[in-house]
Amino acid sequence: MSLSARSSYPDVIKVYVSADMEGIAGVTGPEQLRPEGFEYQQFREFMTAEVNAAIEGARDAGATEFVVSDSHGTGLNLLIDKLPQDIQLVRSWPRPLGMMEGIDDSFAAAVFIGYHAGASNVGGIVAHTVSSKAFLSIRINEKEMSEGGINALIAGYFGVPVVMISGDEAAVCEVSDMVGPIEKAIVKWSYSHSSCRTMMPAAAQALIREKVRAGLDRRRELNPFRMKGSLILDLAYKNAEAAEVIAYLPNVELIDNRTVRFVGSIIEISMFLEMACVYPSTMT
Repeated sequence: MSLSARSSYPDVIKVYVSADMEGIAGVTGPEQLRPEGFEYQQFREFMTAEVNAAIEGARDAGATEFVVSDSHGTGLNLLIDKLPQDIQLVRSWPRPLGMMEGIDDSFAAAVFIGYHAGASNVGGIVAHTVSSKAFLSIRINEKEMSEGGINALIAGYFGVPVVMISGDEAAVCEVSDMVGPIEKAIVKWSYSHSSCRTMMPAAAQALIREKVRAGLDRRRELNPFRMKGSLILDLAYKNAEAAEVIAYLPNVELIDNRTVRFVGSIIEISMFLEMACVYPSTMT
């Protein structure tokens, strides 16, 4: 029996958890985010604990099945021996649906943990969109998008509502302002791009558990996030040559010396962004 078929049974409530690291309580920059950072190993523990808190909150609301996406950096951050052993975990790259790989219409809700603000948000901590190395900005239908917005559109494509987001204040407000009145767990507040005031890990985890439970309880009143009609992606590169080369593709238009345009569904846009992250964004 498929997972999708199982979801038609009333006692099966599936939840998709997409987890990033920049929005985890206490994170301010490279020393927590990269394997060579002196605090990275400790913050892998905190990231795993926040995901576990989200799972516990969903279980409190009756959730029975989980897919978790490790969506930061290498995609190899969550400590699999410290996660519940009855979940499924998406790891490493590339993957067609990026931070939402594995979602489909059998899920009751999606939850975003540890999210950060988009590249243009001056109030965000370690703010960027998809790739801090490659991209200046990502717009869909002329609207500036964060990773949370893109991922909410992917969930919405499958009819799945986002019910809760955690991260810094700018990230949480950015997504909730776009998708609607979802549950919010603000775990830190920005002083600058790399400085913040933060909750302590255990307090942040308790808040996340509470907000996920509340979000899942409200899932029937929260609508999937969608945009009408064809989606127009405008992707601005930091590197002009990268934009020029990717525009050699027949379905990609160069609209200025750093920006390309691609038109398609959000699934096609996700696959295009995955490709754009790998090639030619590696040019220097």
